[in-house]
Amino acid sequence: MDAAASHPSWRRRVHLWFDHGAGDDAIATAIHRGLVLLICANVTAIVLESVPDIAARFGPAFQALEAVSLVLFALEYAIRLWVAPEHARYRALSPARARLAYALSLPAIIDFLATLPLAFAVLGLSDLRALLLLRLLRFFKLGRYSPGMASLAAALSAERKALFACFVVLMGVMLMAASVMHLVEHEAQPDKLGTIPDAMWWAIITLTTVGYGDVFPVTAAGKAVASVTAVLGLVMLALPVGIVATAFAQEIHRREFVVTWSMIARVPLFGQLDAVEIAQVMQFLRARTVRNGVVVAHEGEPLQALYFVASGEVEISRPEGKTTLDEGHFFGALTLDDVAITSHASAVSAAVATAPTKLLVLDQIDFRALTARSPKLAAHIRKLALGA
Repeated sequence: MDAAASHPSWRRRVHLWFDHGAGDDAIATAIHRGLVLLICANVTAIVLESVPDIAARFGPAFQALEAVSLVLFALEYAIRLWVAPEHARYRALSPARARLAYALSLPAIIDFLATLPLAFAVLGLSDLRALLLLRLLRFFKLGRYSPGMASLAAALSAERKALFACFVVLMGVMLMAASVMHLVEHEAQPDKLGTIPDAMWWAIITLTTVGYGDVFPVTAAGKAVASVTAVLGLVMLALPVGIVATAFAQEIHRREFVVTWSMIARVPLFGQLDAVEIAQVMQFLRARTVRNGVVVAHEGEPLQALYFVASGEVEISRPEGKTTLDEGHFFGALTLDDVAITSHASAVSAAVATAPTKLLVLDQIDFRALTARSPKLAAHIRKLALGA
């Protein structure tokens, strides 16, 4: 009975170790840093193995590293499947369906492919050259530990149509430049620009500003075409760079905005505000990071702030018992002209972080400043509070 009761608790704890790793949690930090170092060591070993002298000298060490890595990556994949029901996006599913949904996600597929060489080794097929590509896929596991890489991937996905349009335009410009260069240079250089496919090599190299110098125009008309093509190349490179940079910045801002917005909207009274009013509330939120075991609110002290859990967990005590709040939930209390704007939060008698936690805080002083700056918002909140 005790073992069964402790099972979800342990699964939740392992989930926090592997999928959060924030704050001062020594175990989570060690796991994340160890996996990052292991991935880097694997990629470095794969590159060095291609050098015959190094491969001959350190071959046994490379093989030992590969064997240990395969076991650890397989163990990591199994653990992540086990804790999949603890993911916020899969909690509404049964454990079996949650694990299946996680297994079909892109990070899980990369994890699975990274373990395939172990299966081939068991079958005696470890000498297949195709395994090199599977081993190199481990590099992309680093994206799991980098929010920036995740944001970049989301930005590329969001702008895929615009980037594809840039590619189509690039191909069109390349064909036009190659065709014109072929017309003006095919008699002067029949061996290099005698056909349009030959000229396409020159065009793409010029448009990408690489310019190897193996093919270049010798006639005046050809040099004029090359000049225009080179200028067009600068434009063609700047266009996708600008698209990606803008989308990347917007994705970072959007993630922070959506997460914060969703948490504020959970407050019953704030959830009835319009978009402009919620945006005003968001401007007064302050970030706070607390360690595991830190008391956020002491028992017996009146709560004078709203706390939004951005990540981690907080255990709150109420007369009816204790409750654990994870990311996306809130607790606390605020007043406006002695009118409480939260109906249930005053029942919280204490709050303690049970994991490294990031909070967004709206305290009483900032709330007063917010309502003083926007009397219309204050009147709206007061009306909702009195009507609640």
